[in-house]
Formats: sequence, C-alpha cells, structure tokens
Amino acid sequence: MVKIALVDDHTLFRNGLKGLLLANPDYDVVGEFSDGSQFIAALPTLEVEVVFMDISMPNMDGKTATKLALRQRPELKIIALTMFGEQQYLEQMAEAGVVGFLKKDSDIQEVYSAIESVVAGECILPEWVGAETKSQTDPDALSERELSVLSAICQGLSTPQIAEQLSISRRTVDAHRARILEKTGCNNTASLVAYAVKMNLVEV
Repeated sequence: MVKIALVDDHTLFRNGLKGLLLANPDYDVVGEFSDGSQFIAALPTLEVEVVFMDISMPNMDGKTATKLALRQRPELKIIALTMFGEQQYLEQMAEAGVVGFLKKDSDIQEVYSAIESVVAGECILPEWVGAETKSQTDPDALSERELSVLSAICQGLSTPQIAEQLSISRRTVDAHRARILEKTGCNNTASLVAYAVKMNLVEV
C-alpha cells in the first residue's frame, strides 16, 4: 500500500482528493496539511512515500517545503500540484526536486497513473507542457542521439524502456544520460525535464 500525504491550503480540494485516493485499496492517505510548514513539522514522524504538494500556499510555499522535505527525506516522491501552466512554476518546483507535475483538475485515473509512475522511479511531464524542437549551434549542444534520449526521459520512460526504444544497451543509455546532465548543468531528472522545457529542446 502506497502511503500518501496531501499538502494544500484548499480544504475542499484536499477532502475530495483524499476521498478518491482512499477509494483505491492500493493507497492510504497518512496525512493532510494546509501549508508547507505544517508538513515539515510533521515529517520526522510521518511514514509517507508520495507527497502531493501545492505550489502556492500561505506561511510556506511548495518550493520551500519541497526543498526542506527532501533535505530530511531525499527518498520522498513529491508531485507538484498546480493550476498554472507557466514554465516559471515548473522550473522552480523542478529545481526544488519534485519528480513530476499534475494539474488540480486532472482525472483521477491520471492521479493513479502519476502515483504508480513516481513509485516506479519515473518522472512525470504532463501533456499540457508543450515544447518545439530547437536546433542549437553551441559547441556543447546535445547530439542527435542525446536529444533522442532526452526526449524519452521527458516522456517518463525508464532506462530499460529507453534502451529498447532506441535499440541500445542500458549502459549506453546511462552514459548518454550522464553526458546530458553534464552538458545541461542539471543535477537530477526533474531539473533536466524543466531545462528541456525551458530551452525548447524536445517535443513532448
């Protein structure tokens, strides 16, 4: 059973999401909080795996709460909840360390899918985040193969799935991923996704 926490300042939204999650026997809502500071205060004794984190909250916003939570518990899978599609919010939350993004008006099946994806170690880039392919002339620009790997990463594919899709070995995928991270200056998959969106490097 996946243990989930909800961090959002809208009581009706929290109650609605909680009810839908508890209707699924695979999930258990172990805590709900109206702002980031409440969540951080409870975290030391909270048994939780997946956190739905609102971006805009009083007292402590989602970005700050995410950073503080991951310092304590780097294994947490934090999904940013937002009503915004602006890249600035995606970038800020990705830099803080979230593993994905989900609109508050998403269908419950999308929520279930998001939970399963992050538990499996994948990163969520929703369809509403769009980008066009962009060519680069910089000497450190990503190669065609690296762009293919980056695109697959942004689709939430795992290393074995990327290897199968591109007909290369898993070790080669890992090598490409390392070079992409080095070239872009990113330090994790979520920040890499945000970078790709910001720089219009991939089509998703």
